[in-house]
Amino acid sequence: MATAKVTITLDEEDLAAVRRLVSAGKAKNVSAFVQHAVEVSLADVSGWGAMLALALNETGGPLTASERAWADSVLKGPRPKRKRKAA
Repeated sequence: MATAKVTITLDEEDLAAVRRLVSAGKAKNVSAFVQHAVEVSLADVSGWGAMLALALNETGGPLTASERAWADSVLKGPRPKRKRKAA
């Protein structure tokens, strides 16, 4: 499998946690951990997509525009209040 080198940005605490896992022998190295996390995430997304397609097929087909708007509003939840900049 061909690979490509990329630069990513991680929260410092998350990176520290990954490095602790590497030190404990739970992952070969940081790159291997990230590669595995991406593979798991991609499989999860495709699995959820297939499950959603099956559920929609069994319950009347694709969402209508109003159903999608309702679902988006529920899944997004309330918007966090933005902090105002000091004048």
